[in-house]
Amino acid sequence: MTIQLGWRLARLVFHLLRGLATCALVFPWAGARLRERLVRRWSARLLGICRVRVEHMAGAAPLAHALIVSNHISWLDIFVINALHPCRFVAKAEIRAWPVLGWLVAQAGTVFIARGNRRDLRHIFKGLVDALGQGQRVAFFPEGTTASQGQLLPFHANLLEAAIDARVPVQPYALAYVDARGGWHAAVDYTGETTFVDSILRILQGEPVVARLGCLAPIASEGAHRRELGAQAREAIAQALGTVEVQ
Repeated sequence: MTIQLGWRLARLVFHLLRGLATCALVFPWAGARLRERLVRRWSARLLGICRVRVEHMAGAAPLAHALIVSNHISWLDIFVINALHPCRFVAKAEIRAWPVLGWLVAQAGTVFIARGNRRDLRHIFKGLVDALGQGQRVAFFPEGTTASQGQLLPFHANLLEAAIDARVPVQPYALAYVDARGGWHAAVDYTGETTFVDSILRILQGEPVVARLGCLAPIASEGAHRRELGAQAREAIAQALGTVEVQ
C-alpha cells in the first residue's frame, strides 16, 4: 500500500466515523432542513476524499418536489445526487450490507427493498406516495442494479406508479463518470464480481473522477401509465448520455 492510498483510506475512515457520530447525536433531533444540509455537506466531503468532482450538466432546473429516476453505475451515485439535491432514496436491500456506508444511507432516510418481495413492495409503495404527498423529493434507480458505463438496462416501472398516485412529475437524472480525457472512467464501474471494498480501492488508487449529473426535463404523470413514464424517462437518459440501451 502506498503512502497516498493509506492517507486517503485514513481520511475516509475518519469521515465515516464523523458520519456515524452525526447520525447518532444530531439526526434524532434535527429538522428536515438541517438533515438535508448535513447530508449534502457530508456527501460532498466524501466525494472530495475519493477525488470525485461533480459537474452539474446544463439542462432543466431540479424540481424540489418530484419522483427522481436515474441510471445506476456505482455506489457513488447516491452521494453524487445527494451532494447537489438531497433525496429520500429507494434502493436494493444489498446496499444495507455495505460496511458503515449502508448504515449511514439508512439513517439518511433510504428505504431498502428486497427483490421479489411483493408484500415489501406494497408497503414501500404506500410510503413513497405518502412521502411525495408531504412534498419530499424521492429518488430510485429503475434499472434495479448497476450497469457498465455506456449501457442502460431495462427500467422496472412499478414504483413509478407512486408519482401517478401522488400527482407529482417524474424527473430523469443522467449520470456519467469521466476521466481527464472525457472518456468513461474505468475505475467507477461496479458490476460483475467487483466487491464493495474492491470498488473503493480502485477509485482511491485511480486517477481523479469527474461525475457529470444532468437534470432532465420533467415528465408529467397525470393521466399517464407507469410503463409510459418508464419508457420516456429511459429514452431521455439514453439520449443525454449517448448510451447503448440493453433490451
